[in-house]
Amino acid sequence: MAHRSRLAGFIIDCETGEIDQAAEFWSRALGLARVEQAYDGDGAQYAPLAEGPAGLNIEVQMVDHPSRVHLDIESDDIDAEAARLEALGATRIGFVKRWWVMQAPTGHRFCIVRMKHPERDPAPNLWD
Repeated sequence: MAHRSRLAGFIIDCETGEIDQAAEFWSRALGLARVEQAYDGDGAQYAPLAEGPAGLNIEVQMVDHPSRVHLDIESDDIDAEAARLEALGATRIGFVKRWWVMQAPTGHRFCIVRMKHPERDPAPNLWD
């Protein structure tokens, strides 16, 4: 099934007790302002930063696993994108709330999320 996808951005997973301190550090480290206060979404805490280079979404997320950075790929059909990436060697780890957690053959974890603004540049890739 034809679908579209592209790199959405980076999520900075922090296994710390204080999201505001974590967000303040990453805001200053990356030179990206905080655009709003931390919020809860689907049982997780997030602190968004200003839009990154090339329109990338960058957020700090509180997690209960070791701290790491993971990327998000956005798609207008997350199941088709998961299948496409499985054909390349990725593995589905699990469906969480409304996105797929995947693992690349290299061991890196990433997520496939729903596309928010398909009309924005850069244009998404079109896959058959």
